[in-house]
Amino acid sequence: MSKAAAPQIDLASADPDIAQEMTRWLSHLGAERRLSPKTLEAYARDLRQCLNFLCGHWGERVTLKRFGALEATDIRAFMAMRRADDIAGRSLMRALAGLRSFGRFLEREGKGKVGALSAIRAPKVAKSLPKPLPMASAKRLADADERAGEDRETWILARDAAVMALLYGSGLRISEALGLTRREVPRPGEGDVLIVTGKGNKTRMVPVLQNVLALVQEYASMCPYPLPAEGPIFVGARGGPLSPRIIQLAMERLRGALGLPDSATPHALRHSFATHLLSRGGDLRAIQELLGHASLSTTQIYTGIDAERLLEVYASAHPRR
Repeated sequence: MSKAAAPQIDLASADPDIAQEMTRWLSHLGAERRLSPKTLEAYARDLRQCLNFLCGHWGERVTLKRFGALEATDIRAFMAMRRADDIAGRSLMRALAGLRSFGRFLEREGKGKVGALSAIRAPKVAKSLPKPLPMASAKRLADADERAGEDRETWILARDAAVMALLYGSGLRISEALGLTRREVPRPGEGDVLIVTGKGNKTRMVPVLQNVLALVQEYASMCPYPLPAEGPIFVGARGGPLSPRIIQLAMERLRGALGLPDSATPHALRHSFATHLLSRGGDLRAIQELLGHASLSTTQIYTGIDAERLLEVYASAHPRR
């Protein structure tokens, strides 16, 4: 299992001892916590922004000793500055989580205790429900014939349809679908599960429908490039790795053709998978396992969608209206 590499640190706002500890902290998060490279980059960016702010706020480069003497007012000033830049609540929460993680790391390493970080309350985040697609629309997105009029090679249309079928049929994240190797996807009739590597390099087993495998096999038989067992099963127009952006663009084209809203994205197919399972009586904990959610509370958001739809049906169909 690969380990996430820590980003290279180059700080003008802090002493070398801070940069050294920051590098060690990110390496720890990648190796021990198995955080993804994107999360490491975000944490490094947030901490760098905080150090830049503190340098200007204090009028001097940040040292370990001065960082350890942070006061709650310093953190609140930094968060206020970020909020003034129209940074969303979730990004502010992530920034605070990263700063707290760095503070805990310094404490464990005997490099000081940043008590002020624990005194700051996390910003409130407005809860928004995912926007799943109607079942019929989700199925049409996995039909290559819906794009038959486009000036694109047939194998590319088949590829995009196969990817979307996996997103909806197995509830995969787009990165998980595009990360599958040829060996990991059984041919129709030779298996019915996928071993998927998700966030934090955690693997999980998810079922896959035979008609979805048939779409993948159809694409693979049409693909003009070799698809070795250990290589990615989905490749780009020139045979290299397929970018998630290509699937996003394909979805944008389909949105117009099918009259779908802007919320119809590749990730909406994953939401649709969970919502439709739940509406058909699926067990919440089983759906949590299928989606690869670390916490049941993350999965419980789909119960809100189900309840919302029940109220809509009640309001539109109750005989006393």
